[in-house]
Amino acid sequence: MIRFRALCATVLFALAACQPAGKDTDRPETSREFPRADRPVSESGANSVSTEQVRDDRREATTVMDLAQIAHGMSVADIGAGEGYYTVRLAERVGPRGRVLGQDIDAEALKRLGARVERERLDNVSIKHGESDDPQLPEKSFDRIFLVHMYHEVTEPYAFLWRLRPALRPGGQVIVVDVDRPTDTHGINPRLLFCEFESVGFRLVEFVRKPELAGYYAQFEVAGQRPAPRDIKPCREAGVTKKDTAA
Repeated sequence: MIRFRALCATVLFALAACQPAGKDTDRPETSREFPRADRPVSESGANSVSTEQVRDDRREATTVMDLAQIAHGMSVADIGAGEGYYTVRLAERVGPRGRVLGQDIDAEALKRLGARVERERLDNVSIKHGESDDPQLPEKSFDRIFLVHMYHEVTEPYAFLWRLRPALRPGGQVIVVDVDRPTDTHGINPRLLFCEFESVGFRLVEFVRKPELAGYYAQFEVAGQRPAPRDIKPCREAGVTKKDTAA
């Protein structure tokens, strides 16, 4: 019996040795066909953004919505909505004929946002849970998709942007607001941001730095065909290889 067990152990060890090394086991299975991001990632929720009153005092949301040309009747998504600073202000701007989707991967944040939506009777707002590598947005549904002070927390940017792209309506655009600093300190170098978006088939159409934002504003549109995941060329943080179009 002892010899039999030893033989079984030897066979199992040999079989295990024949298996390919799981170099991507630290990543979601749904992301493994995409390139790994060559950059660190900020911890989700660790960064304290200014209070809503401070942000309103410097006209942050108004400035961003004006730049994005948000108008009555539009359909917009607020990804990483958190407590809903942009969600509620977008709801007012698009009006009763418009629609706003507030999305987050944090279930507790969504509960608080849902309570706020009910309390403020925002009938044009809906709430949705997303995944770290998939915003899970319906196709051809949005005129604008907002990523405000959250893109640097996205652990799988290529999978995330690849799956986000079909949610745009024709002529739709993605809006990013962030800070020019390393990705592990709650910001992202604009050149790296441009490169990651370009890799998945987006084109930068506007980039501005404004004191009202305490950072920068970037606006992207779809350009060309969406590449197959295996054809995506990853960006290298130490030396971004794609052309810097607006830094």
